[in-house]
Amino acid sequence: MYSKEKILAALAEVKHPEKGKDIVTLGLVSEIISDSEGISITLAPDKSNDPFINSIRSSVTRSLKENLGPDVTVRDIRVIPRVEVPKHHEKEKELLSGIKNIIAVSSGKGGVGKSTIAVNLAIAIGMKGFSVGLLDADIFGPSIPKMLNAEDYRPEVRMKDGKDLIVPLERYGVKILSTGFFVSPSEAVIWRGPMASGFLKQLMEQGDWGELDYLIFDLPPGTSDIHLTLVQEVPVTGAIVVSTPQAVALADAIKGISMFRSEKINVPVLGLVENMSWFTPAELPDKKYYIFGKDGCRDLAEKMDVPLLGQIPLVQSICEGSDNGNPVVLDGSATANAFMDLADEVIEKVEIRNRDHRPTIKVEMNK
Repeated sequence: MYSKEKILAALAEVKHPEKGKDIVTLGLVSEIISDSEGISITLAPDKSNDPFINSIRSSVTRSLKENLGPDVTVRDIRVIPRVEVPKHHEKEKELLSGIKNIIAVSSGKGGVGKSTIAVNLAIAIGMKGFSVGLLDADIFGPSIPKMLNAEDYRPEVRMKDGKDLIVPLERYGVKILSTGFFVSPSEAVIWRGPMASGFLKQLMEQGDWGELDYLIFDLPPGTSDIHLTLVQEVPVTGAIVVSTPQAVALADAIKGISMFRSEKINVPVLGLVENMSWFTPAELPDKKYYIFGKDGCRDLAEKMDVPLLGQIPLVQSICEGSDNGNPVVLDGSATANAFMDLADEVIEKVEIRNRDHRPTIKVEMNK
Protein backbone atom coordinates (compact mmCIF):
# COMPACT_ATOMS: atom_id res chain seq x y z
CA MET A 1 0.00 0.00 0.00
CA TYR A 2 1.07 3.58 -0.62
CA SER A 3 0.63 6.51 1.73
CA LYS A 4 -1.88 9.20 0.93
CA GLU A 5 0.91 11.79 1.02
CA LYS A 6 2.88 10.02 -1.74
CA ILE A 7 -0.21 9.61 -3.86
CA LEU A 8 -1.14 13.28 -3.45
CA ALA A 9 2.40 14.28 -4.38
CA ALA A 10 2.09 12.28 -7.61
CA LEU A 11 -1.33 13.74 -8.36
CA ALA A 12 -0.03 17.26 -7.77
CA GLU A 13 2.03 16.87 -10.94
CA VAL A 14 -1.14 16.52 -13.03
CA LYS A 15 -2.35 19.88 -14.33
CA HIS A 16 -5.77 20.76 -15.67
CA PRO A 17 -5.08 21.69 -19.35
CA GLU A 18 -7.48 24.64 -19.30
CA LYS A 19 -7.05 26.04 -15.78
CA GLY A 20 -3.27 25.66 -15.62
CA LYS A 21 -3.22 24.46 -11.99
CA ASP A 22 -2.71 20.97 -10.62
CA ILE A 23 -5.76 18.87 -9.79
CA VAL A 24 -4.93 18.74 -6.06
CA THR A 25 -4.82 22.54 -5.74
CA LEU A 26 -8.05 22.79 -7.74
CA GLY A 27 -9.75 20.37 -5.34
CA LEU A 28 -10.55 17.84 -8.08
CA VAL A 29 -9.33 14.90 -5.97
CA SER A 30 -12.20 14.00 -3.65
CA GLU A 31 -11.19 10.50 -2.51
CA ILE A 32 -8.10 8.29 -2.40
CA ILE A 33 -8.18 4.60 -1.49
CA SER A 34 -4.97 2.58 -1.28
CA ASP A 35 -5.13 -1.07 -0.26
CA SER A 36 -3.73 -4.47 -1.16
CA GLU A 37 -5.70 -4.47 -4.43
CA GLY A 38 -4.30 -1.17 -5.68
CA ILE A 39 -5.14 2.54 -5.81
CA SER A 40 -8.58 4.01 -6.46
CA ILE A 41 -9.05 7.72 -7.14
CA THR A 42 -12.28 9.72 -7.29
CA LEU A 43 -12.21 12.96 -9.28
CA ALA A 44 -14.87 15.62 -8.73
CA PRO A 45 -14.93 18.16 -11.60
CA ASP A 46 -17.12 21.26 -11.40
CA LYS A 47 -19.25 20.12 -14.31
CA SER A 48 -20.27 16.75 -15.73
CA ASN A 49 -19.17 17.64 -19.27
CA ASP A 50 -15.60 18.79 -18.56
CA PRO A 51 -13.95 18.13 -21.98
CA PHE A 52 -10.54 17.54 -20.40
CA ILE A 53 -11.55 14.85 -17.91
CA ASN A 54 -10.46 11.88 -20.05
CA SER A 55 -7.07 13.50 -20.60
CA ILE A 56 -6.75 14.09 -16.84
CA ARG A 57 -7.60 10.45 -16.08
CA SER A 58 -4.84 9.28 -18.43
CA SER A 59 -2.40 11.73 -16.86
CA VAL A 60 -3.30 10.50 -13.36
CA THR A 61 -2.44 6.90 -14.28
CA ARG A 62 0.80 7.96 -15.95
CA SER A 63 1.90 10.15 -13.00
CA LEU A 64 1.17 7.44 -10.42
CA LYS A 65 3.29 4.91 -12.34
CA GLU A 66 6.11 7.41 -12.91
CA ASN A 67 6.27 8.46 -9.25
CA LEU A 68 5.32 5.28 -7.41
CA GLY A 69 6.79 2.71 -9.77
CA PRO A 70 5.65 0.93 -12.95
CA ASP A 71 4.23 -1.99 -10.96
CA VAL A 72 1.65 0.13 -9.14
CA THR A 73 -1.92 -1.04 -9.76
CA VAL A 74 -4.37 1.73 -10.59
CA ARG A 75 -7.60 -0.09 -9.91
CA ASP A 76 -10.13 2.61 -10.63
CA ILE A 77 -10.40 6.32 -11.49
CA ARG A 78 -14.00 7.38 -10.97
CA VAL A 79 -15.49 10.71 -12.00
CA ILE A 80 -18.36 12.07 -9.89
CA PRO A 81 -19.12 15.72 -10.74
CA ARG A 82 -19.78 18.12 -7.90
CA VAL A 83 -23.41 19.07 -7.51
CA GLU A 84 -24.02 22.49 -6.00
CA VAL A 85 -27.48 23.28 -4.66
CA PRO A 86 -28.38 26.99 -4.57
CA LYS A 87 -28.85 28.34 -1.05
CA HIS A 88 -32.49 29.24 -1.59
CA HIS A 89 -33.27 26.23 -3.75
CA GLU A 90 -36.77 24.90 -3.19
CA LYS A 91 -37.25 21.23 -3.88
CA GLU A 92 -40.85 21.87 -4.91
CA LYS A 93 -39.61 23.83 -7.92
CA GLU A 94 -37.69 20.86 -9.32
CA LEU A 95 -39.43 19.05 -12.14
CA LEU A 96 -41.11 15.82 -11.01
CA SER A 97 -39.81 16.18 -7.46
CA GLY A 98 -42.55 13.84 -6.19
CA ILE A 99 -41.47 10.94 -8.39
CA LYS A 100 -39.26 8.26 -6.82
CA ASN A 101 -38.16 6.52 -10.02
CA ILE A 102 -38.12 7.86 -13.59
CA ILE A 103 -37.81 5.10 -16.19
CA ALA A 104 -37.11 5.74 -19.89
CA VAL A 105 -38.42 3.11 -22.31
CA SER A 106 -36.68 3.47 -25.65
CA SER A 107 -35.85 1.67 -28.86
CA GLY A 108 -33.21 2.09 -31.51
CA LYS A 109 -35.77 1.95 -34.32
CA GLY A 110 -39.53 2.15 -34.79
CA GLY A 111 -41.86 -0.81 -35.20
CA VAL A 112 -40.44 -3.01 -32.45
CA GLY A 113 -43.39 -2.60 -30.07
CA LYS A 114 -41.84 -0.14 -27.66
CA SER A 115 -45.14 1.57 -26.78
CA THR A 116 -46.84 -1.79 -26.28
CA ILE A 117 -44.11 -2.72 -23.82
CA ALA A 118 -44.37 0.65 -22.04
CA VAL A 119 -48.16 0.44 -21.62
CA ASN A 120 -48.28 -3.14 -20.40
CA LEU A 121 -45.24 -2.65 -18.17
CA ALA A 122 -46.77 0.43 -16.52
CA ILE A 123 -50.02 -1.39 -15.81
CA ALA A 124 -48.19 -4.48 -14.57
CA ILE A 125 -46.10 -2.45 -12.11
CA GLY A 126 -49.31 -0.80 -10.91
CA MET A 127 -50.85 -4.24 -10.40
CA LYS A 128 -47.92 -5.03 -8.10
CA GLY A 129 -49.12 -2.32 -5.72
CA PHE A 130 -47.01 0.65 -6.86
CA SER A 131 -48.26 4.09 -7.86
CA VAL A 132 -47.41 4.57 -11.54
CA GLY A 133 -47.56 7.25 -14.22
CA LEU A 134 -47.00 6.95 -17.97
CA LEU A 135 -45.91 9.90 -20.11
CA ASP A 136 -46.14 9.40 -23.85
CA ALA A 137 -43.06 11.33 -24.96
CA ASP A 138 -43.31 10.08 -28.55
CA ILE A 139 -44.39 13.59 -29.51
CA PHE A 140 -44.71 13.06 -33.28
CA GLY A 141 -46.24 9.58 -33.19
CA PRO A 142 -48.26 9.19 -29.98
CA SER A 143 -49.90 5.75 -29.97
CA ILE A 144 -50.75 5.33 -26.30
CA PRO A 145 -54.20 7.04 -26.57
CA LYS A 146 -55.21 4.38 -29.13
CA MET A 147 -53.85 1.58 -26.95
CA LEU A 148 -55.94 2.79 -24.01
CA ASN A 149 -59.11 3.63 -25.99
CA ALA A 150 -58.66 7.27 -25.01
CA GLU A 151 -58.31 9.09 -28.32
CA ASP A 152 -61.19 11.39 -27.41
CA TYR A 153 -59.85 12.28 -23.97
CA ARG A 154 -59.08 15.95 -23.48
CA PRO A 155 -57.37 16.77 -20.18
CA GLU A 156 -58.83 19.29 -17.78
CA VAL A 157 -56.70 22.12 -16.42
CA ARG A 158 -57.19 23.03 -12.77
CA MET A 159 -55.63 25.55 -10.46
CA LYS A 160 -53.53 24.21 -7.60
CA ASP A 161 -51.34 26.35 -5.32
CA GLY A 162 -51.66 29.23 -7.76
CA LYS A 163 -50.51 27.15 -10.74
CA ASP A 164 -52.41 25.66 -13.70
CA LEU A 165 -52.00 21.89 -13.73
CA ILE A 166 -52.98 19.39 -16.44
CA VAL A 167 -55.03 16.50 -15.07
CA PRO A 168 -53.76 13.13 -16.36
CA LEU A 169 -56.11 10.42 -17.54
CA GLU A 170 -56.35 7.60 -15.00
CA ARG A 171 -56.80 4.23 -16.65
CA TYR A 172 -56.14 0.78 -15.19
CA GLY A 173 -54.58 2.39 -12.12
CA VAL A 174 -52.05 4.43 -14.11
CA LYS A 175 -51.87 8.23 -14.59
CA ILE A 176 -51.33 9.04 -18.28
CA LEU A 177 -50.52 12.10 -20.38
CA SER A 178 -49.81 12.16 -24.11
CA THR A 179 -49.48 14.60 -26.98
CA GLY A 180 -52.32 12.62 -28.52
CA PHE A 181 -54.69 14.06 -25.91
CA PHE A 182 -54.23 17.53 -27.39
CA VAL A 183 -54.51 16.85 -31.13
CA SER A 184 -56.94 15.01 -33.37
CA PRO A 185 -55.92 11.40 -34.22
CA SER A 186 -55.90 12.35 -37.91
CA GLU A 187 -53.84 15.50 -37.39
CA ALA A 188 -50.09 15.40 -38.00
CA VAL A 189 -47.87 17.04 -35.40
CA ILE A 190 -45.57 19.30 -37.45
CA TRP A 191 -43.22 20.91 -34.95
CA ARG A 192 -39.57 21.82 -34.96
CA GLY A 193 -37.36 20.22 -32.33
CA PRO A 194 -37.52 23.10 -29.80
CA MET A 195 -41.33 23.10 -29.91
CA ALA A 196 -41.50 19.36 -29.27
CA SER A 197 -38.99 19.60 -26.43
CA GLY A 198 -40.89 22.53 -24.95
CA PHE A 199 -44.15 20.61 -25.02
CA LEU A 200 -42.54 17.61 -23.30
CA LYS A 201 -41.22 19.90 -20.59
CA GLN A 202 -44.72 21.36 -20.19
CA LEU A 203 -46.20 17.89 -19.67
CA MET A 204 -43.58 17.23 -17.02
CA GLU A 205 -43.88 20.59 -15.33
CA GLN A 206 -47.65 21.10 -15.46
CA GLY A 207 -48.81 17.50 -15.25
CA ASP A 208 -50.63 16.91 -11.95
CA TRP A 209 -48.60 13.78 -11.23
CA GLY A 210 -48.59 14.04 -7.45
CA GLU A 211 -46.32 11.52 -5.76
CA LEU A 212 -45.53 8.35 -7.68
CA ASP A 213 -43.29 5.34 -7.21
CA TYR A 214 -42.64 5.13 -10.97
CA LEU A 215 -43.07 7.47 -13.91
CA ILE A 216 -42.45 5.69 -17.21
CA PHE A 217 -41.53 7.68 -20.32
CA ASP A 218 -42.36 6.17 -23.70
CA LEU A 219 -39.65 7.83 -25.79
CA PRO A 220 -39.56 8.20 -29.59
CA PRO A 221 -37.50 5.64 -31.50
CA GLY A 222 -33.86 6.45 -32.15
CA THR A 223 -31.95 9.23 -30.43
CA SER A 224 -33.31 12.77 -30.61
CA ASP A 225 -33.90 16.14 -28.97
CA ILE A 226 -36.59 14.49 -26.84
CA HIS A 227 -34.07 12.12 -25.26
CA LEU A 228 -31.71 15.01 -24.52
CA THR A 229 -34.52 17.13 -23.08
CA LEU A 230 -35.50 14.33 -20.71
CA VAL A 231 -32.02 13.72 -19.30
CA GLN A 232 -31.32 17.47 -19.05
CA GLU A 233 -34.55 18.28 -17.20
CA VAL A 234 -34.86 15.37 -14.74
CA PRO A 235 -32.60 12.73 -13.17
CA VAL A 236 -33.51 9.51 -14.98
CA THR A 237 -33.26 6.46 -12.71
CA GLY A 238 -32.66 4.03 -15.56
CA ALA A 239 -33.38 3.16 -19.18
CA ILE A 240 -34.96 0.11 -20.80
CA VAL A 241 -34.17 -0.65 -24.44
CA VAL A 242 -36.72 -2.60 -26.50
CA SER A 243 -35.79 -4.57 -29.61
CA THR A 244 -36.87 -7.53 -31.70
CA PRO A 245 -34.37 -10.38 -32.26
CA GLN A 246 -33.88 -9.24 -35.86
CA ALA A 247 -30.34 -8.21 -36.76
CA VAL A 248 -31.43 -4.84 -38.17
CA ALA A 249 -33.23 -3.94 -34.93
CA LEU A 250 -30.35 -5.16 -32.79
CA ALA A 251 -27.90 -2.92 -34.64
CA ASP A 252 -29.99 0.10 -33.66
CA ALA A 253 -30.49 -1.18 -30.11
CA ILE A 254 -26.71 -1.04 -29.67
CA LYS A 255 -26.82 2.67 -30.51
CA GLY A 256 -29.54 3.23 -27.93
CA ILE A 257 -27.59 1.46 -25.20
CA SER A 258 -24.44 3.36 -26.15
CA MET A 259 -26.28 6.69 -25.99
CA PHE A 260 -27.47 6.17 -22.41
CA ARG A 261 -24.06 4.83 -21.38
CA SER A 262 -22.12 7.67 -22.98
CA GLU A 263 -20.03 9.84 -20.68
CA LYS A 264 -22.25 12.88 -21.22
CA ILE A 265 -25.56 11.08 -20.61
CA ASN A 266 -24.51 8.43 -18.06
CA VAL A 267 -27.96 6.95 -17.36
CA PRO A 268 -27.90 3.34 -16.11
CA VAL A 269 -29.31 0.81 -18.58
CA LEU A 270 -31.58 -1.47 -16.57
CA GLY A 271 -31.71 -3.99 -19.38
CA LEU A 272 -33.05 -5.17 -22.73
CA VAL A 273 -36.56 -6.36 -23.53
CA GLU A 274 -36.89 -8.70 -26.49
CA ASN A 275 -40.28 -8.21 -28.15
CA MET A 276 -41.74 -10.52 -30.80
CA SER A 277 -39.35 -13.22 -29.60
CA TRP A 278 -41.36 -15.95 -31.30
CA PHE A 279 -44.73 -16.38 -32.99
CA THR A 280 -47.31 -18.60 -31.32
CA PRO A 281 -50.56 -19.22 -33.22
CA ALA A 282 -53.71 -19.15 -31.10
CA GLU A 283 -54.64 -22.64 -32.29
CA LEU A 284 -51.16 -24.00 -31.47
CA PRO A 285 -50.31 -22.46 -28.07
CA ASP A 286 -47.38 -24.80 -27.47
CA LYS A 287 -45.62 -23.99 -30.74
CA LYS A 288 -42.90 -21.37 -31.14
CA TYR A 289 -41.86 -20.06 -34.55
CA TYR A 290 -38.78 -17.82 -34.46
CA ILE A 291 -39.67 -15.70 -37.47
CA PHE A 292 -37.31 -12.82 -36.53
CA GLY A 293 -34.47 -15.05 -35.36
CA LYS A 294 -33.81 -16.72 -32.04
CA ASP A 295 -32.27 -15.20 -28.89
CA GLY A 296 -30.92 -12.12 -30.66
CA CYS A 297 -31.44 -9.93 -27.59
CA ARG A 298 -30.09 -12.59 -25.25
CA ASP A 299 -26.86 -12.69 -27.24
CA LEU A 300 -26.71 -8.88 -27.41
CA ALA A 301 -27.34 -8.60 -23.66
CA GLU A 302 -24.36 -10.83 -22.98
CA LYS A 303 -22.21 -8.91 -25.45
CA MET A 304 -23.16 -5.49 -24.00
CA ASP A 305 -23.18 -6.73 -20.39
CA VAL A 306 -26.76 -5.70 -19.68
CA PRO A 307 -29.56 -7.84 -18.22
CA LEU A 308 -32.17 -9.43 -20.46
CA LEU A 309 -35.32 -8.36 -18.63
CA GLY A 310 -37.79 -10.46 -20.58
CA GLN A 311 -38.88 -12.05 -23.83
CA ILE A 312 -42.38 -11.21 -25.08
CA PRO A 313 -43.93 -13.45 -27.74
CA LEU A 314 -45.71 -12.31 -30.88
CA VAL A 315 -49.32 -13.35 -30.35
CA GLN A 316 -52.61 -12.12 -31.77
CA SER A 317 -53.98 -11.07 -28.38
CA ILE A 318 -51.26 -8.41 -27.96
CA CYS A 319 -52.20 -6.80 -31.26
CA GLU A 320 -55.92 -7.02 -30.53
CA GLY A 321 -55.47 -5.58 -27.03
CA SER A 322 -53.50 -2.63 -28.38
CA ASP A 323 -56.11 -1.94 -31.06
CA ASN A 324 -59.19 -2.13 -28.84
CA GLY A 325 -57.81 -0.41 -25.75
CA ASN A 326 -57.60 -3.50 -23.54
CA PRO A 327 -53.90 -4.17 -22.86
CA VAL A 328 -53.08 -7.88 -22.86
CA VAL A 329 -51.55 -7.75 -19.36
CA LEU A 330 -55.10 -7.57 -17.99
CA ASP A 331 -56.40 -10.85 -19.46
CA GLY A 332 -54.60 -13.34 -17.20
CA SER A 333 -53.11 -15.26 -20.14
CA ALA A 334 -49.60 -16.67 -20.49
CA THR A 335 -48.67 -13.48 -22.35
CA ALA A 336 -50.03 -11.41 -19.46
CA ASN A 337 -47.83 -13.44 -17.12
CA ALA A 338 -44.82 -12.59 -19.32
CA PHE A 339 -45.50 -8.89 -18.69
CA MET A 340 -45.99 -9.49 -14.97
CA ASP A 341 -42.62 -11.28 -14.90
CA LEU A 342 -41.11 -8.35 -16.80
CA ALA A 343 -42.47 -5.99 -14.14
CA ASP A 344 -40.84 -8.10 -11.42
CA GLU A 345 -37.51 -7.90 -13.22
CA VAL A 346 -37.72 -4.14 -13.69
CA ILE A 347 -38.68 -3.55 -10.05
CA GLU A 348 -35.78 -5.73 -8.90
CA LYS A 349 -33.26 -4.01 -11.17
CA VAL A 350 -34.42 -0.57 -10.00
CA GLU A 351 -34.05 -1.60 -6.36
CA ILE A 352 -30.53 -2.93 -7.01
CA ARG A 353 -29.62 0.20 -8.96
CA ASN A 354 -30.85 2.48 -6.16
CA ARG A 355 -29.07 0.42 -3.51
CA ASP A 356 -25.69 0.11 -5.20
CA HIS A 357 -25.30 3.38 -7.12
CA ARG A 358 -25.53 7.09 -6.55
CA PRO A 359 -28.67 8.87 -7.79
CA THR A 360 -28.49 9.95 -11.42
CA ILE A 361 -27.90 13.66 -11.91
CA LYS A 362 -29.35 15.84 -14.64
CA VAL A 363 -27.15 16.19 -17.71
CA GLU A 364 -25.46 19.52 -18.40
CA MET A 365 -24.52 20.21 -22.00
CA ASN A 366 -22.87 23.12 -23.70
CA LYS A 367 -25.19 24.79 -26.19
